[in-house]
Formats: sequence, C-alpha cells, structure tokens
Amino acid sequence: MTPLLFLGIALAGGLGSTCRLYLDGVIRSRTSGGMPLGTITINLTGSFLLGLITGFTANQLLPDTSQMILGAGFLGGYTTFSTASFETIRLMQERRWIAGGINGLGVLAATALLAGLGLWLGSIP
Repeated sequence: MTPLLFLGIALAGGLGSTCRLYLDGVIRSRTSGGMPLGTITINLTGSFLLGLITGFTANQLLPDTSQMILGAGFLGGYTTFSTASFETIRLMQERRWIAGGINGLGVLAATALLAGLGLWLGSIP
C-alpha cells in the first residue's frame, strides 16, 4: 500500500463517518419511536453500496484502488456494526424483544440481501 493510497482511505473514512453522523441526525430529527432508524438506514444503504462497488470492481469497471478507498475507507467509516450491536442490546435490555430481534437479526439478513443485490447488479455486464 502506498502512502497516497493510505491517505485516500483515511480521508474517505473520515468523510464516511461525517456522512453517517449527518444522516443519522437528519433521520433522528424527523422520526420518533424507539427503533434506531438512522443506523438501520445507514447499514442497509452501506451494504448495498459495498456490494455494488465490489461488483463493479469484479467486472473491472472500477480499479482496485477505488474499491479500497470507497469500500474500506468511505463505507467503512459510514457503516457501523458497533452502534447497531449496542442499539440491539439496548432494545433487549428495555425488554423490547421484537424490536431487538428485528434490529439484530432482521437487519443482519436485510444487509446481507442488499449486499448480494448490489453485487449482482454491479456484476451485470
């Protein structure tokens, strides 16, 4: 890895984190209730985009360096496994079993499906 590529990944990660913070704030300000809709939206869109970028790279529509900067950098900063885990545990501690199950297992399944859809769409010649 070159120093320039490292810098690009780091800057993209910072930008992804900033976008996550902004989007989560916008969603929280427009919704009510106990479901963490901001985190759910961020992880769903991030998984789809990572699949799409991976498909484009596999199809040689994007260079490997772009996948590293956009996938590992931007989307690595944008998506958040730790916050999703924390929010699932919080819902369970509040004895909101259905909401916790949807947030934990439902979002896990949905992100995997969306990543697969993105990969499939990105791989279409």
